[in-house]
Amino acid sequence: MKRLYLLFALTACLPTALFAQQTESKKRSAWHLTIPEVTVIGHRPMKEIGVQKTKFDSLALKENIALSMADILTFNSSVFVKSYGRATLSTVAFRGTSPSHTQVTWNGMRINNPMLGMTDFSTIPSYFIDNASLLHGTSSVNETGGGLGGLVKLGTTPTVAEGFNAQYVQGIGSFKTFDEFARFTYGSERWHVSTRAVYSSSPNDYKYTNHDKKINIYDEEKNIIGQYHPVERNRSGAFKDLHLLQEVYYNTRKGDKLGLNAWYINSNRELPMLTTDYGNAADFENRQREQTFRSVLSWDHIKSNWKLGVKGGYIHTWMAYDYKREVAPDNWASMTRSRSKVNTFYGQAEGEYSPTKRWFFTANVSAHQHLVRSEDKNIILQDGGKAIVGYDKGRVELSGSVSAKWQPIDRLGMSVVLREEMYGSEWAPLIPAFFIDGIISPKGNMMFKASVSRNYRFPTLNDLYFLPGGNPNLRNERGISYDAGVSFEVGKKNIYKLNGSMNWFDSYIDDWIIWLPTTKGFFSPRNVKKVHAYGIEVKANLAVQPAKDWLIDLNGSYSWTPSINEGEKMSPADQSVGKQLPYVPEHSASLTGRLSWRSWAFLYKWAFYSERFTMSSNDYTLTGHLPEYFMSNVSLEKNLFFKPVDVQLKFAVNNLFNEDYLSVLSRPMPGINFELFIGITPKFGKNKKKSVNTNL
Repeated sequence: MKRLYLLFALTACLPTALFAQQTESKKRSAWHLTIPEVTVIGHRPMKEIGVQKTKFDSLALKENIALSMADILTFNSSVFVKSYGRATLSTVAFRGTSPSHTQVTWNGMRINNPMLGMTDFSTIPSYFIDNASLLHGTSSVNETGGGLGGLVKLGTTPTVAEGFNAQYVQGIGSFKTFDEFARFTYGSERWHVSTRAVYSSSPNDYKYTNHDKKINIYDEEKNIIGQYHPVERNRSGAFKDLHLLQEVYYNTRKGDKLGLNAWYINSNRELPMLTTDYGNAADFENRQREQTFRSVLSWDHIKSNWKLGVKGGYIHTWMAYDYKREVAPDNWASMTRSRSKVNTFYGQAEGEYSPTKRWFFTANVSAHQHLVRSEDKNIILQDGGKAIVGYDKGRVELSGSVSAKWQPIDRLGMSVVLREEMYGSEWAPLIPAFFIDGIISPKGNMMFKASVSRNYRFPTLNDLYFLPGGNPNLRNERGISYDAGVSFEVGKKNIYKLNGSMNWFDSYIDDWIIWLPTTKGFFSPRNVKKVHAYGIEVKANLAVQPAKDWLIDLNGSYSWTPSINEGEKMSPADQSVGKQLPYVPEHSASLTGRLSWRSWAFLYKWAFYSERFTMSSNDYTLTGHLPEYFMSNVSLEKNLFFKPVDVQLKFAVNNLFNEDYLSVLSRPMPGINFELFIGITPKFGKNKKKSVNTNL
């Protein structure tokens, strides 16, 4: 059955960037359903030459407040989202690489944790993101280095309605889950001001079948006559997350634009017990707390054929992890007490210049200054005391690039990017990238794209300095990637639109960093692997308007991503060479379908991941193998329009078929669950005469 689902995804994978917009009608209850004309590729923006990008539309990002960017990427792309459970660490990996090979920017500033090199997408509410796109493989070099797999680009925009506006959404879900969102905006000819807030909380005590435990069934003579897997509750999984986002934009109307974005996070999360833990949840505390503040101040000076921009930013993160056990009544022992503080200062200057319609030049230089203090109280000394270990380090990261894009004729475009980077006092070799694209046939807008690039990733601060185990002698990971693909786009306005693409990629990464056990009893990172990651990515889009007031919108993707360890054997017994890397699915796919009729909308989402291995030897053991799984979610939405207020209602069912699955070994996942959302958008002044474009 699951293979049929995968086949269905391959034949119907149809993502679309089209969406229905609410508008005023005589009955004040209709959706304005339109399909735009086919894009003329010969007139594409010069910035887009050679860039392979997946962009998410507003309906995907604003589907409902309970979704994080991890959820958006799971169901709207084919990148691998590795989740440790509901409201826990969720990381993203491109093309068979690791999460640390994925760069993430927010309004131009990199937000990867300098200690781990990763970003937790479960802490990014989708309602805080207005623009989101994926830059695959070599395309990431256009923005920054280090993205050996790709880059996730996130941003906010000043597009708010004129005058004062407000929106409030309340969500209620299974497991006593509550989600709340409020936004207040003011817009004028020059000013745009927005305040957003998201608060989520839940005991998160869902039930699941624990396949890591077996309960014996006895007869009257105490003989074992059978076994079964017990149904348990997720223990120690409660969470409370608060997000605040303040935005201020000013447009002088003379070519200058100023912007301020400030984002505050306060998260208090318990870490659920493993399915292999036989202890009592009341006997221990396993908790992670985080307070993060991110801010970006920007200035752009825009003229007809050139642009100059300057940005400055600051990130402060305080994170605490505590693991305690009650070793005797009212006697708690602190097993782990971790504290870390990260301060990052960011600056960037960039320029664009287009002397003619055939040439486009860019230059960019950015700097990140990281100051990190990490402390872990987790080593018990021989005399019974405890030692505090960690590090206190600073590192400057510089990145600069120049690029030239040339379009000699409408049907051909070429681009060259040269990037240079420095981490600390070490410079990376020059990073070159070359892109070419051309129109194969104007009929059907068939286009060919190809690119080649080198790239480097520096070790994280934990890789270098973590105690015990850090390795200051680590080499940079380095890779070379090739891409080639075709795309097409056909359609007829207000009837249908179909577009799609297929891309092949081939990457070689040397000096892959991996943490391995040592003879001293702790883990330490080493450069041991050569990895060959290759495969294909398929995307397609379809929107059909079969009749007036109806719209069928399909969106999907598929990836085949073998990621093979080709490193030399460390010992004759090493069986990892030639095998798929741990936690990298070879196949992944997603599909969404939306049926809209007037003020009603029905949404179906489906995601698939093939089997994954937890060990580099790819052993099919109970702890070495995670089976394939698929997920299905559905929702029904209704919009109501009244004179003083608009009301949006949505009912969602997650894990529709109650799939019993694991994303990470021994981390339980919820079965079927439900959510109800009620959105209220009051109308002020001029807005009383029109409906506001809002989505749950």
